[in-house]
Amino acid sequence: MTPISFDAVIFDCDGTLVDSEPILAATVREQALALGVAPALLEDLHAMKGQSMALTLSLIARRWGRPLPADFEATVRARMAEVFQERLQPMPGAQALLRRLRLPCCVATNGPRAKTELTLALTGLLPLLRPDRIFSAYDVGAFKPDPALFLHAARALGVAPGRCAVVEDSESGVRAGLAAGMQVHVLRSAQPLPAPLHERVRHLDTLEALID
Repeated sequence: MTPISFDAVIFDCDGTLVDSEPILAATVREQALALGVAPALLEDLHAMKGQSMALTLSLIARRWGRPLPADFEATVRARMAEVFQERLQPMPGAQALLRRLRLPCCVATNGPRAKTELTLALTGLLPLLRPDRIFSAYDVGAFKPDPALFLHAARALGVAPGRCAVVEDSESGVRAGLAAGMQVHVLRSAQPLPAPLHERVRHLDTLEALID
């Protein structure tokens, strides 16, 4: 796909600006195993990246054949916050890109606002972003692949959807960006996109390549 000029950038957070996806998957796995969920039911957690925590936990419960404890999500998130404090890092090039970027930008994530602000703060990225330009699906009431979150972000930026660049790393985020009519840029990962999606996006080897 030939790069097209754009007037604003909408960033995903987990796996795009902060290297949190491995921690997220490992923590869900750790806590689920502690409940007695069979390891075989958790082997593809990496493939669930980008979707809401509620959807991931619902899938695990269905596979397990019983409901997870009512406080399970809170337990997982508390443990994640501990691990984030210990070892969370920004994605390579994230700080450099945000310092160089001269276009309006924001973050639009399926994660809760408190977690997003924590991860951005721990990685030194929060001061590089306007606090009123961090948008959570929990606040909007729509989760990717629904395009509503991205469309909300575009309206807040005052930029037409077709002039917005979306930077994503997950299939659900890619689908949301395309459905919103935006220019989708995807960080390359070990999980290739389905062919019909692969051909409709620009692939980035690094974050800096967005504006290089």
